[in-house]
Amino acid sequence: QVQLVESGGDSVQAGGSLRLSCAASGYTSSNNCMGWFRQAAGQEREGVAIISRTTLSTYYADSVKGRFTISRDNAQNTLYLQMNNLKPEDTAMYYCAASKWACNKPNWNRTDQYQNWGQGTQVTVSS
Repeated sequence: QVQLVESGGDSVQAGGSLRLSCAASGYTSSNNCMGWFRQAAGQEREGVAIISRTTLSTYYADSVKGRFTISRDNAQNTLYLQMNNLKPEDTAMYYCAASKWACNKPNWNRTDQYQNWGQGTQVTVSS
C-alpha cells in the first residue's frame, strides 16, 4: 500500500509561482510512474505531468508546457511540481498519483492508469 500526501497549494496572483510536493510512504518502490493531475470545479480530472521512476523521462499537458516542471527525488520518496507564470485557468485541486506500471504515454491522462492517489492540495490563481 502506498500513501501520498500533497502540500504546497496556496492562493497566488497571476504570474506567480508555486511548488507542490507529494510525499510518498509505504511500498514506494512500486511507484514506477508518478504524476500530477488537477480538477477544477465542475470539471473532470485531467493530467498535468508525469515522470518515470527509472528513466526520469517526463510528459506534460500542452496547457502547462514551458511553465511547469515535474521532478522526483526517489531517495526521499518525494514528487514535485514547480509551477511558474501561473494563470487563473490553473486554478484547481491538484492531486498526486502513482502507478505500479511504467509510464504509458498514449494513456497517461487516464486516471485508471494510477492505483494510488493523494487527497489533493488547492491552488487558486487570481487575475
